[in-house]
Amino acid sequence: MISIYYKALKKIIHEADIKVFSDLPIDEVLWIDLNNPSLKEKKAVESFIGSNLTSRQKAEEIESSSRYSETENMVIANSNFLIQGEDSFTYEPVSFILKDSILISMRNADLKVFDESSRKFQINYKAFPTGYHIMVALLETRIDLDADMVESIAREISQISKRLSLNTDIDEEIILTINQLQENTMLMRENIIDKQRVLSGIMKSERFPSDITPKLTIMIKDVGSLINHTDFSFERLEYLQNTFLGLINIEQNKIIKIFTVASVVFMPPTLIASMYGMNFKIMPELSWVGGYPFAVGLMITSSILTLYMFRRRKWL
Repeated sequence: MISIYYKALKKIIHEADIKVFSDLPIDEVLWIDLNNPSLKEKKAVESFIGSNLTSRQKAEEIESSSRYSETENMVIANSNFLIQGEDSFTYEPVSFILKDSILISMRNADLKVFDESSRKFQINYKAFPTGYHIMVALLETRIDLDADMVESIAREISQISKRLSLNTDIDEEIILTINQLQENTMLMRENIIDKQRVLSGIMKSERFPSDITPKLTIMIKDVGSLINHTDFSFERLEYLQNTFLGLINIEQNKIIKIFTVASVVFMPPTLIASMYGMNFKIMPELSWVGGYPFAVGLMITSSILTLYMFRRRKWL
């Protein structure tokens, strides 16, 4: 699918047909958005701008040099955009190409940031006179959405922390939830650092208009704050994980302690029973009238004395 945004009649026109390229002056086009484009659409855009588009393989590279680069007549930036699922995040690589002040964006999935930026762009088109401004606006919206995701993770961590405070039963589900949140936090941090690298490349560039610089400065500060927030969230998750594992160990020790006490309490009666169960011919207790009650009483007394000793030493 293709979306073409161009200036006409003092407003921004949105078209979704490559046929418009035949009658459209190149200096009026601001943004061409390619969402899972067909080969025909890619060829039409390449013919219109006079350059080849970045392949998806290059967009998925993670080397520092591939995040942002400039050629003689183009600016190329690749960035991963997070898609929030029910329990986890996934990456969608997005490529940005700037040529002759036209922004070409390439992706293979629907992303909320593009829909929101498109609405802002058409409502206040004067704030986006070039493709450079649109690209920065897309990154700004992406950073805002990343901040919302970071806050969402922080809320989930707070809920888990409350469960700890309420002394609820600890089960495997909580540990798995913490592990998943740790994975999401790491992915979020990688994603934010990815944006930081792209913004650093833009700040060093001499091609971007000077009126964008103040906004870029604020965006880099926001990114730095988000990185610090994700670091704090990860440390908090590690604390909760260690706390829950410690509580699990305490519960296990309590169970082992119960079995240990039970086995020790029954050891003296077992010894006495085994002694009186011996088949000796001469055993004085056999001729006693109270021999059996004596043996049973001795076993009960030994158990009570053992429990008393445990209580006195505060082992129970």
